[in-house]
Amino acid sequence: MPRPRARDLGLPFPGTPGPYNAITDVPGVRVGFCTLTDPAKKMRTGVTAVLPRDEAGNPQPVWAGQFTLNGNGEMTGTHWIDDAGYLIGPICMSNTHAIGAVHHGATQWMIRHYADFFANHHGWAMPVVAETYDGMLNDINALHVTPDHAIAAIAAARGGPVEEGSSGGGNGMIAYEFKAGTGTASRRVRLAGQDYTVGALVQANHGLRDWLTILGKPVGKLMTEDTWRKKEVGSIIVLIATDAPLSALSLRHIAKRAAIGIGRGGTPSGNSSGDIFLAFSVANPGPMPQEAQPFVTQTVLNNEVLDPIYLASVEAVEEAVINAIVAGVDVPALKPAGLIVRAIDTDKLAALFRPT
Repeated sequence: MPRPRARDLGLPFPGTPGPYNAITDVPGVRVGFCTLTDPAKKMRTGVTAVLPRDEAGNPQPVWAGQFTLNGNGEMTGTHWIDDAGYLIGPICMSNTHAIGAVHHGATQWMIRHYADFFANHHGWAMPVVAETYDGMLNDINALHVTPDHAIAAIAAARGGPVEEGSSGGGNGMIAYEFKAGTGTASRRVRLAGQDYTVGALVQANHGLRDWLTILGKPVGKLMTEDTWRKKEVGSIIVLIATDAPLSALSLRHIAKRAAIGIGRGGTPSGNSSGDIFLAFSVANPGPMPQEAQPFVTQTVLNNEVLDPIYLASVEAVEEAVINAIVAGVDVPALKPAGLIVRAIDTDKLAALFRPT
């Protein structure tokens, strides 16, 4: 039985979400999971895959921008995104020691999926793979994740509702000392006479309980049971998707706003936290630069009108983090032995927001 999402608990998040309140509200965006849980093997990990476009045979650039708030982590392919302003293929997330295996699997998938392109060009794959550390709940040094698990997550990608909490790469993750993991949310925006959608997906593994703030309430100071950390040692990956036509520069601006979204939850982005963000737009589909004419024409929104999209991005990220937390369930830790990482008490959380 799925746990209620944050809005189901009566938390009054601002803004208007899409039909699924998920990154999959952005047309064409799909999310897949490969979730690996086996207590006998001390295994609680997995892979999350996000496919920006529904395409086959030949890749189309997905315009993108990236921002790193604190760099104690990894997201591959970002140097090229910074220089070229686009990515191709899936975006995957897993645990820290799975970067290589997931990159290998995503590369295999791209070679097969874009067979025509690789056959007719000097094609090369540069997948985006990001990580957060799940070593408290998973034997991370056992290297449970293989390339086939990445391929399985990509193959499982679907539109519609997104499984939150202990799904895919979020399986072994903790946020604000509560069990957390995968979370998502979306916003609808009316801009320049058109309707657009902004969606966020997070792999939340960050924060100390004392920091946790939800819609302005000091929830972490009011729910202090079962805390154990003295120092933050986690990270958060944020993906922001939209169908608004945006330049790579504007998308980098939007990726920066993820910092405000996670900051609303209370984190100051600790020194040990890898807080790494990526924004992409599915608008302006077209051929790869190798296949394009000398002049490329695109329609993009003027930066001067983007404040509503900035706000939607902040709101969606803020809510996605809380959705990741309220989806959590109690899980025993590997280190230290005997510790149970607790789910947030959703009844107590809901009571904090009831009118008095």
